[in-house]
Amino acid sequence: MHDVAALTAELTDMAAADQRSAVHANSDEPAEQLAWRRLTARHGDRLNEIMDECGWPTAELVGEEAARAAWLIAQHADRQLDVQRRALRLMRQAVSAGSAGPRELAFLYDRTLVNEGREQVYGTQIAGVKDGAPVPWPCEDPERMDERRAEVGIEPFDEYVAQFSLA
Repeated sequence: MHDVAALTAELTDMAAADQRSAVHANSDEPAEQLAWRRLTARHGDRLNEIMDECGWPTAELVGEEAARAAWLIAQHADRQLDVQRRALRLMRQAVSAGSAGPRELAFLYDRTLVNEGREQVYGTQIAGVKDGAPVPWPCEDPERMDERRAEVGIEPFDEYVAQFSLA
């Protein structure tokens, strides 16, 4: 395993670049969308290499901020389902071992399910806005969604969507 400090810095730098570029994800400008896709693909490829080297980059290994960065990179690897599925599998093992958070795992699980064309479980992925209200992608057993959310430390759906300013 190479230098942990370098890995920590690399992950946090990747997340910062992701956050700066995320505004272009749904841009009307094809060049901006393409730049976003290139960035997330490059980051997904690098995360895959990191998982080869050290498994899931947990907070114990790289610190809280860099561990969250790895999760964000996995979340945004939407066109690399193999990377997302692998991150999900490794993160699930880390959660079982107590070295990663179930809340982030739930978001990644939903994101992967939606990318596979399946119903999400926790209602974390929003498909769009209809009549001023965020609409989630289809969710299995929707009447139990808030119960499942509570089990992993996610606020109820109505509170969650109230955070999105729709004015």
